[in-house]
Amino acid sequence: MKKQRKSSIAAFVLGFIFLLLVGGVAFVFNSNLFEREAPQIVLPKEIEWNLKDPIKVQIVDASGLRFVRASLFDGEKSIILDTKEFKSAEKMVDLNLSFPKMGFGANKKVFELNIEAVDGSKWNFFSGNSVSAKSVIKVDTKRPDVNIIGSSYKIMKGGVAAVIFKAQDEAMKSLYVETNFGKKFYPTPFYKEGYYITLVAWPTHIESFTASVVAIDRAGNLTKSHVPYFLQDKKYKTSTIALEDRFLDGKIADLIAEMAPERSSLTKLEKFKFVNEDMRKGNEANILKVTSAVPIDLISGFYLKPFYPLRNGKVVASFGDHRYYEYEKQPTSESYHLGLDLASNAQAAMQTSNDGVVVFARENGIYGNNIIISHGLGVYSLYGHCSSYMVKEGDVVKAGESIAKTGLTGLALGDHLHFGMYVQGVDVRPEEWMDEVWLKESIFNVIESAKKIMDR
Repeated sequence: MKKQRKSSIAAFVLGFIFLLLVGGVAFVFNSNLFEREAPQIVLPKEIEWNLKDPIKVQIVDASGLRFVRASLFDGEKSIILDTKEFKSAEKMVDLNLSFPKMGFGANKKVFELNIEAVDGSKWNFFSGNSVSAKSVIKVDTKRPDVNIIGSSYKIMKGGVAAVIFKAQDEAMKSLYVETNFGKKFYPTPFYKEGYYITLVAWPTHIESFTASVVAIDRAGNLTKSHVPYFLQDKKYKTSTIALEDRFLDGKIADLIAEMAPERSSLTKLEKFKFVNEDMRKGNEANILKVTSAVPIDLISGFYLKPFYPLRNGKVVASFGDHRYYEYEKQPTSESYHLGLDLASNAQAAMQTSNDGVVVFARENGIYGNNIIISHGLGVYSLYGHCSSYMVKEGDVVKAGESIAKTGLTGLALGDHLHFGMYVQGVDVRPEEWMDEVWLKESIFNVIESAKKIMDR
């Protein structure tokens, strides 16, 4: 009887110990204190370095990091770039590694970067999870070569100019023309390998204009070359327009009912502000998206005929007008007119003067039925307020082809064509693109002169 009791107690004790062991093992395997995932090191396998800008390395770990070390090996000896130990574990560590100022790796072109990290886990007998990562560092301190081959003599506010340049670097990363107002114009490969062409635009609302070709290689070496343009200022019309009830209760109310019925409860002035500001902003965003694309395939030339989209069309509103609206002599809203309004007969046929591809043919708010055609080199023509389409998106059109008829769609009070020109998303003076002399002097002659230089 006593033996049986002792056996039962022993079995109970053994079972209890077993359960403790199982529970302990389960705790170890499931507790965050004993997590088993090694830290993650964000480090490319290969880095090109100019020895000036720091190399950025990020290390993350779920349980937190307690030790990080970065070292650089030049094939003969190694040097510590950074060591960090943390009393309280850090879940993310960013390293900014700079090249030693002196006494290491003289004239070496290749190094090996080694990153080591240990987390704060209690795994591996409380020593934590460790990881290391290596990257081959290739030294490149040579800046890209940039040489301006030719450019337009001048650029007018609201207008366009050309620039052709040579840019070379075996590790080229970025190439663009930078302006003083933040816009980047991207080039198209031109005529021969290593040469590029782009058009730049000076928006009407920007007071001054500068442009520089910027080339950056993968190592971060940068070359900036100023493009010398003579700046021709131009004053654009400003006008104050008194809003009438028949316009607010008619055209504006109809636009809201058709395109934004959820806004029907707004007052008539609120409806006008919504159409003139919010709807306009969305419509112009659609245009910007479509007209920002730039060809990336090499071209050997570029030529356009002057644009005459509407036969016998009379100008009824000019480009660049800054319009201030008021109601009962109180300021209400404002906007810029980004095209040239042309009118002739009602539902007159409009033509494209140059070959192109239809990239947009749909309803677009205040622009009504709207067509946009790409003509290459980031140049686009726009046709608004169409009553009907004769083309669809994706169509290839030829010079002289009828594409639509004028109308009253969108924010149009009378039958007319809203004609616009865009260069890489920037609205520009249509008058320049309708001027044979301007096209020749500012674009085509620049191209031909640059070709002669490139052929030498």
